[in-house]
Amino acid sequence: MMRFKRSLGGAIAPKMGSSAIAIKSGSLALAALVLTAHPGWALPGQTVNLTESWIRNNPTLKPTPSDRLAINRLVAPGQRFTFQASVFPISGVSPNQDPRQIRSERFSLSDHANPITVDRLDESLRAIYGQEIFNDYRQATVLLRYPARGSRTNLTDNPNLVLRGEVRQGERFAYWQEIAYDRAGTAYLGRMAVFVKEDLPTLQTQLAPYGE
Repeated sequence: MMRFKRSLGGAIAPKMGSSAIAIKSGSLALAALVLTAHPGWALPGQTVNLTESWIRNNPTLKPTPSDRLAINRLVAPGQRFTFQASVFPISGVSPNQDPRQIRSERFSLSDHANPITVDRLDESLRAIYGQEIFNDYRQATVLLRYPARGSRTNLTDNPNLVLRGEVRQGERFAYWQEIAYDRAGTAYLGRMAVFVKEDLPTLQTQLAPYGE
């Protein structure tokens, strides 16, 4: 994904690199994998080794032999998918982090042919993590949305892009979804993070000036 500052995967959290594809039923190479969602047993809070094993065997992620905690795949011209599991908190580097424990996992979708929507991001979450985690996300409490109503707060380095996002707290995990829109209102970049709930307060503090 593009490296936005003060956004998911930007200055608030470690940069993720290039953006990713969205899974659109019947149009992209990953679409068929939506129906083969793998249980989300390698989640934030698990060990690095367990997470690497889960990534290798996840039928939706389908990593190459050289992929470990990060995947960056070009599906078609203008369509890209990335995934990254990290030992860093969602809000940035922590001096007390455990190098053996995953604290956040993120995926990014980029599609310049078919607009990114909230539903496409939601379905991608279900395809990667399975129904149990998807239900936790859908039933989660929305803690913050941005930009605030009536505001066009710009959290990126690009004045032609506007980010819209929300942070949720579920029973098991916390979730951060973000979509980038151009001046015409078209969204071709989207991303989502699943992370441990204890990292919520710092993230909320960082995003509070932009949200409601």
